[in-house]
Amino acid sequence: MMLEDLHGSLGHPLAESMNFLNEVAQRYPDAISFAAGRPTEQFFGIDAVHRYLDRFREHLLAVFDGDEVQVHREIMQYGRTKGIIHDLIARNLMVDENMKVDPESIVVTVGCQEALFLTLRVLRRTSDDVMLAVSPSYVGAVGAAQLVDMPVLPVASSSEGIDFDDLVRQLDMAAATGRRVRALYVVADFANPSGVSLDLDARLRLLRLAAEHDFLLLEDNPYGLFTADGEPGPPTLKALDSERRVVYLGSFSKTALPGARVGYVVADQRVSAADGREELLADQLGRIKSMLTVNTSPLAQAVIGGKLLEHDFSLRAGNVREQRTYRDNLLQMLDGLRDRFPPGRYPEVTWNVPTGGFFLVLTVPFAVDDHVLEHSARAHQVLWTPMHHFYGDGVPVKQIRLSVSHVTPAELDAGLDNLAAFLREYRDH
Repeated sequence: MMLEDLHGSLGHPLAESMNFLNEVAQRYPDAISFAAGRPTEQFFGIDAVHRYLDRFREHLLAVFDGDEVQVHREIMQYGRTKGIIHDLIARNLMVDENMKVDPESIVVTVGCQEALFLTLRVLRRTSDDVMLAVSPSYVGAVGAAQLVDMPVLPVASSSEGIDFDDLVRQLDMAAATGRRVRALYVVADFANPSGVSLDLDARLRLLRLAAEHDFLLLEDNPYGLFTADGEPGPPTLKALDSERRVVYLGSFSKTALPGARVGYVVADQRVSAADGREELLADQLGRIKSMLTVNTSPLAQAVIGGKLLEHDFSLRAGNVREQRTYRDNLLQMLDGLRDRFPPGRYPEVTWNVPTGGFFLVLTVPFAVDDHVLEHSARAHQVLWTPMHHFYGDGVPVKQIRLSVSHVTPAELDAGLDNLAAFLREYRDH
């Protein structure tokens, strides 16, 4: 069997990105990692999982009037395709994001990755359908598009998050060549990999363009709660959405428990059938999901539901320690970079200054690729992510992504010392 006989996505550079980065971390377990975009593990505890399960069980006992058999069936049997905690998620979105959504417009998914795949699978009708994505972009979004054979047209980024002139240019070019832009994938808050957020004016402008050019905004929001100052940022695109132009993609991997693998999608767009019937886009996603994963683990949903109940539906309240950790790590990273690379001595080493989230981008005086990363891990005991993985073309660039989420303060300082030694070696090479 030849690779050419298999799906085309397998031959794309993106297909190797996640595997390579995981393998490097495994080969160099003693290296300090600024590569992993994982949440901190310092607050993990199995007791919390049991507590959340018990809390959700108590909730169901009230819902089912004390019927233990029905409670056990709800948690341990095959479940509703669209999920069993959709009503709790709707309350969470109202509490934390001032976002009023119909619980029936929510599909609970196996992580946000499934939410992405389902949405693109439903939207991709013909070979003329395309998705736009700000470049550099989250690897998983572009990968999901490849799996459904939907071309991705890159839109240039800017210091404000998106180059609107290039966005309009891409929309016009697509229309001129007979392509139909179905959606723009966007992370409005602390994007992966750049860490950049869109201000309120940019969000409103995106909504206007989506209406004018008839496309959807796929808003992915895994990091929005983690502002550096602890205060809520601008409203989400979905909270501002008055014309149902936004499909909202959510994940509990960063805010609750990554091992639960629970995400969701809010798809409240109306879909009209030829016979006059009208349903929600969420119902169409549910149909596809029933043929893919059948349903999201009710046990995993119960854990997430229990955490939502324990914190009165506020994940802001449920992530106070985590938010403080990420804030302190980000500030320590920024201070550490300034100390080690003062502008007067190292003008060729620069970085952006996000106001929250997990990531920032460091510009260095030489192009980096995976071989350079391996040398960094082997010779200097520090890992980071080459930015070419987020452009998807495999071409080395003079930038690396640094993550602050999965290191202790001591590891962060030691890792920056190792990074500085690595950069000095390569600069003087």
